[in-house]
Amino acid sequence: MTIDTKLPFDQEYIANFSKENGEPAWLTELRINALSNAVQLPLPKPDKTKIDKWNFTQFDTHQVKSNAYQSLSDLPKAVKVLVDTESQNRNLYIQNNTTPAYLEVSSELKESGVIFTDIFSAAREHGELLQKYFMTNGVKIDEHKLTALHAALVNGGIFLYIPKNVELKEPIQAIFVHDDASLNLFNHVLVVAEDNSKVTYVENYVSTMDTANGIFNLVTEVVANSNSKVQYGAVDNLNKGVTTYVNRRGVAGKDARIEWALGLMNDGNTISENITNLIGDGSFGDSKTVVVGRGNQIQNFTTSIVHFGKNTDGFILKHGVMKDEASSIFNGIGKIEHGASKSNAEQESRVLMLSEKARGDANPILLIDEDDVTAGHAASVGRVDPLQLYYLMSRGISKTEAERLVIHGFLAPVVTELPIEAVKKQLTEVIERKVR
Repeated sequence: MTIDTKLPFDQEYIANFSKENGEPAWLTELRINALSNAVQLPLPKPDKTKIDKWNFTQFDTHQVKSNAYQSLSDLPKAVKVLVDTESQNRNLYIQNNTTPAYLEVSSELKESGVIFTDIFSAAREHGELLQKYFMTNGVKIDEHKLTALHAALVNGGIFLYIPKNVELKEPIQAIFVHDDASLNLFNHVLVVAEDNSKVTYVENYVSTMDTANGIFNLVTEVVANSNSKVQYGAVDNLNKGVTTYVNRRGVAGKDARIEWALGLMNDGNTISENITNLIGDGSFGDSKTVVVGRGNQIQNFTTSIVHFGKNTDGFILKHGVMKDEASSIFNGIGKIEHGASKSNAEQESRVLMLSEKARGDANPILLIDEDDVTAGHAASVGRVDPLQLYYLMSRGISKTEAERLVIHGFLAPVVTELPIEAVKKQLTEVIERKVR
């Protein structure tokens, strides 16, 4: 039997919610239209994973108003370790459940015209600019039920806008704190890099409690215009009771670069999409993902780089570790559209299984509609290499410690890509805890 898809909120609620937040008329109208779409549209159909019995629509809590943080010393311990408290040039946003709780913006950002603020302030203060990019170039409200529901119920997120010719030297950081078991989060992250700009953005989703029963519907849109570069790092660490749909989408213009480094460490059932559309000639997309699954969770990860422009390069690297009875599907798709000549699509997916009942399925897919291109893929699913263990153990290292070292080495290509040391350390500790 499938989950009832009758939605818990009506148009009147959506209109009132939008009005309470002082949103412009266009956003109110978009929300209401999206709600109508959500009623009619089907759920997405991730390859080899049935989600019709997963609950994405039945909940009764939309807002969880929480306290703001007056200073970094007020942060929970699990959050404080993610912040470089010694930095004198920090750019940091913290969201507590659905409440914008802390914002620190350096003088450099303010002087250069960068916009870094919560999504509600962006709608009130930068409405025309937000309208230009919000669910227009990347994720569309009518793709399926979950994108429509997201657009209707957005209750958190950020807007990061980098003007033309601005290159930021320091990373931008956002932390989304989950400390209320009733939270259902519809977070929207919008990053726009105008021509010849450069930015590094890192985000964390952190559950500070052991159990919850929530729905997280998360959408990211990255727009990299001509000759810009966006480095996007993320560590998702949500607890077992959270069912997550996360859609991270990038659009790259001429000679633009989008680089993803994603640590997907959720303990609940998860559907993840990471799609990069290389629209402009000479554009570049690179997606690196690490996953650790445990318990009896079910996960599906689809990474896709689609080549539309000529002379484009796309690289996908996915490494996963499965233990206990966890099961995960890893879909990697390199697609070269007709006309995207001289393009290159490469991908690698590898899965380690640490127990007899763990399951991992790596599916590399190449879809080529152009002749003058290069493409390749590699995939493997198996146990820890006994030769590697033997080599380490022959040096006096115990089997348990040898396995730990092999796993960390296996996941290192993504961990090392994260640009903030505190976040890199956190991901390493999460991996350590999950595979111990």
